[in-house]
Amino acid sequence: MLIIDTRDSDSIDKALKKYKKKFDQTGVIKQLRKRMHFTKKSVQNRNRVTKAAYREQVVRGMEG
Repeated sequence: MLIIDTRDSDSIDKALKKYKKKFDQTGVIKQLRKRMHFTKKSVQNRNRVTKAAYREQVVRGMEG
């Protein structure tokens, strides 16, 4: 549950903006999109290894 602290002087627009920001930070939409389709464990592991290799390549490229 999201709790938004608002003051009496805050407008509805400011409160809505705070709500949207907190909602985005929780990652609910990201999680829903992830759960929309099933990904096999082997594919998840392959993606994880590929991303790690890419990150390693980028870091080594920055060093030299």
